[in-house]
Amino acid sequence: MNRLIPTLALASAAMLCAPVSAQDHSHGEMMDHSSRAMDPAADKDAHADHRPAEKPTMEEMPSAKPAMMDHGSHAAKELPSGPPPPRAFEGPQHAAELFFDPQEMAAARAYNHSAHGDMTTGTLLVERLEARITDGSDGYVWDATGWYGTATDKFVLKSEGEGEFSGSVEDAEIQALWGHAIGPFIDLQAGVRLDVEPETRAHLALGAAGLAPYMIHFDAALFLSDRGDLTGRIEAEHDMRLTQRLILQPRIEAEFAAQDIPERKTGAGVTKAAIGARLRYEIEREFAPYVGVEYEAALGETADIARARGNDPDGINFLAGLRFWF
Repeated sequence: MNRLIPTLALASAAMLCAPVSAQDHSHGEMMDHSSRAMDPAADKDAHADHRPAEKPTMEEMPSAKPAMMDHGSHAAKELPSGPPPPRAFEGPQHAAELFFDPQEMAAARAYNHSAHGDMTTGTLLVERLEARITDGSDGYVWDATGWYGTATDKFVLKSEGEGEFSGSVEDAEIQALWGHAIGPFIDLQAGVRLDVEPETRAHLALGAAGLAPYMIHFDAALFLSDRGDLTGRIEAEHDMRLTQRLILQPRIEAEFAAQDIPERKTGAGVTKAAIGARLRYEIEREFAPYVGVEYEAALGETADIARARGNDPDGINFLAGLRFWF
């Protein structure tokens, strides 16, 4: 009992002294900072040694130069030349057939081919369906093209003609062609042309159509009639998009004949030329009314024949029409 009392007394004294000493240590550090904040001069002196060191220049960093020079070691390796190595052909042609039914894979490949180049599509484009106002009798013109097939081979049907509102159809023709792609943007076209008016006449047709450089759409063809007459025609036009919906389309057309054709009132040489422009507004991409103006003239011997018949060989036409496709 005599020893227990001193022991308890010592333990109590230790427990009281330990928190006190801890409190004094932490508060002592805080008090030191507050005292420096109250004296700016002292604080400046105290932090004088804490100024950031000046950044070394590149010249003072010798280790940086070798790192930059290492980029030179990343030069592209030389590509192997020659044909693929033999081991490239050791595997099966269609490795997926090792894991899936070959018939199902063949059907999947056929669908993939049809969906990426061999699919068939069709379009009907009425490029011109217009009324013409001129000094003489007013008239109308149509020019339509339709095709159906693949990007490589297609069936093409064309029709164009003109006439007077007060009279009958003056010229009308239909062409049935096979078109085969001979370039990314050009088709070779061959087939037959049938003139319905002013008289029935058949022709063999051979030409090309597509997109020339500078986005010029062209259609050129030679025709050999069942009577041995060789004629030709070339058309070119360019769409100049003024706004998203307003398009100015300059257009030229020329026709020629290799010989006189009295029944068609044409002479050898360039028989007809036309140049004009149409301004259309695309209400929808597929539907666009337009207005325009065009100068049209008979040339050469054909112009002489027109004058001899009392007709004006040239004139200006004011146009209003509709362009649509689907």
